[in-house]
Amino acid sequence: MKNLKILAVSTLLLLAGSCTETLNVDPTSVITTNNFWRTENDANGALMGMYVELRNLSQGLHQLGEHRSEVMTPGLFGEGVFILHRNEMNADTPGHPDWSGFYRAINTANLILKNVPNVTFASEARKNSVLAQAYAMRAFLYFTMTKTWGDLIIRTEPTEGFGAEVTLRERESQAEVFALIKQDLEQALQLFPDNSFSNGRAVWSKAATNALKGDVYLWTAKRSGGGTADLNTALAALNEVDQADVALLEDFSDVFDFENKGNKEILMSIRHQDLEPGNYLWFMWIIGAAAPSNIDQETRDKIFPIGGGQGLMVMDERVRSQFTEDDTRRASTFFEIETIEQDGSRTYLTNIQQKFQGTIIGGNRVFLSDPILYRYADVLLMRAEAKNALGQDPSQEINLVRERAYGENFDAYRFVSGSQEANDAAILKERLLELVLEGKRWWDLLRFDKAFELVPALQNRVGQNHLLLFPIANTVLSQEPLVQQNPGY
Repeated sequence: MKNLKILAVSTLLLLAGSCTETLNVDPTSVITTNNFWRTENDANGALMGMYVELRNLSQGLHQLGEHRSEVMTPGLFGEGVFILHRNEMNADTPGHPDWSGFYRAINTANLILKNVPNVTFASEARKNSVLAQAYAMRAFLYFTMTKTWGDLIIRTEPTEGFGAEVTLRERESQAEVFALIKQDLEQALQLFPDNSFSNGRAVWSKAATNALKGDVYLWTAKRSGGGTADLNTALAALNEVDQADVALLEDFSDVFDFENKGNKEILMSIRHQDLEPGNYLWFMWIIGAAAPSNIDQETRDKIFPIGGGQGLMVMDERVRSQFTEDDTRRASTFFEIETIEQDGSRTYLTNIQQKFQGTIIGGNRVFLSDPILYRYADVLLMRAEAKNALGQDPSQEINLVRERAYGENFDAYRFVSGSQEANDAAILKERLLELVLEGKRWWDLLRFDKAFELVPALQNRVGQNHLLLFPIANTVLSQEPLVQQNPGY
């Protein structure tokens, strides 16, 4: 069968000129290769479909990158719904994603890489940008997948049929996966025509791809034997981000302000807008059925309107307690809900996240904040991590982040370089305080080799290194007969 399944609807084509406009998803159409891939609009429509596929992965990306760490704990209604925090997954465990959605997105990127070179564009720079974005997307998806499941089926050609050569594929080694990732990154960086951003900063750019490259090479330096060479490559890529129009915002809360999407600190986000499907952020808000009446006005102003809040997952006290009262990030990260008893005493009930509050439309809270994949503070702290591993002083980057966090109290928190081990501990904690709830923590714990030390559910399981990967879902194994389950599951 030579039919090509893609998301191709009139809305996408109308929006082809801007990858940051509303991404509407209508029922999938089946379009043959004979009448598609003829014009620049066709290519732009397919590109928009690729970002729709990324948006569909929003919840999975957050689950994979945050929920197994020490950050999340069940909310008032969460026990039994999200169990990743207990690190008790198996091949039948509900509540965590399999890799099928990732391969759908990769297939869209592969379609672009195969067909766009044959399409005539009004501008060669625009054509190169489309190809660069597809290479960057494929690199990001394979990077996330190999961190999660290890060895992978490598698909660099689009799936346009159902023969044995398509369905009967074995996994290839993680080393081969990383070779492809690094190759894709170089292809993307060579193709991006300049360091500009699209309006909204919700598509891959040269700066975002350099941030991804730094992330990839940090990982292979510390977990795949890449050593000094990969650390130097990571640091160079992270330094290159400064060539773009990026900066730390003066006020931490402004980074996440719904009306300030696409600000100068954002390198890459996943765009959500009105009339589109909402995202996973509702499960870190309180559910209406649990909203107490005996609360103060400040709390009412914070939690209402509740919208579709579910109260499934909240920030654990062991993380909340690490924020000092004079850290401006505290109030912009979480809010603790307390009930007031008749005698005036207060009792902690639960908490809600504050980074991704969504917006109020028609008196209803709608969770349409943009999940952030990379922002400049993340780049600075990755740069500090690379410098420290190379025996260089990471103080400048750490202090840039702390100065914003502590404002007039910064001098009390000024970082002074110490031993490499002490610096690593400081960087890891700073990443927690700065980036918590942004889907980074589990990957940070693996990169710093601290998962068994800092995650309560893993502390009595030291040596069971198979737990650092996720199991492959039985639904996947039933569809991929040559794929073997990860050891230990």
